[in-house]
Amino acid sequence: MDSRVFRVDPPTSVQWFDVDYPDVIDLRHRLYPERGQGYHLVGTSLADLSWLDELPTTTPAMIVAEGVMMYLTDDIVRPLLKGLTEHFPGGQVAFDSLSRFGARMAKLDPAVSATGATFGWGLDNPDDIKAFAPKMELVIETHTPDLPGYSKLPWIMRAVVRSMEPFTPLRRLNRLLLYRF
Repeated sequence: MDSRVFRVDPPTSVQWFDVDYPDVIDLRHRLYPERGQGYHLVGTSLADLSWLDELPTTTPAMIVAEGVMMYLTDDIVRPLLKGLTEHFPGGQVAFDSLSRFGARMAKLDPAVSATGATFGWGLDNPDDIKAFAPKMELVIETHTPDLPGYSKLPWIMRAVVRSMEPFTPLRRLNRLLLYRF
């Protein structure tokens, strides 16, 4: 139910595509105002790459997959990222990522299990993406202490995060990644 398009308010010359399950797209139609030209809602599963046929192939893309990748499985993520980077002539991909250990640990979180959500994909080393999406080059890996608002977290949370920072596997439990292709 992301409302980023309304907050960013791009000009109509920008072609903006929001891709989500059909029932979520139906709900968006009911709850959000019409945006008009340049804004497209695509109701589909990310596992079915035929939705890429609706997107132009002649312009670079900025792909944002916030709060998405960890819910997918490896057999969806691999063709998805490969398909996106082959569909467009170039661009960037930004997403948040859990490590594989982080994805396994999230299953133990009562807040996650109460929703019925499952975490299926994690990425330990950001360069491992190249094995299945070779055009992707890491631009930046941002960790929790580098995020705006980090200082507003409770001191105990900041202490836990800081204690994990010296250890790469722990630091990579959760981070933001930006790639170019």
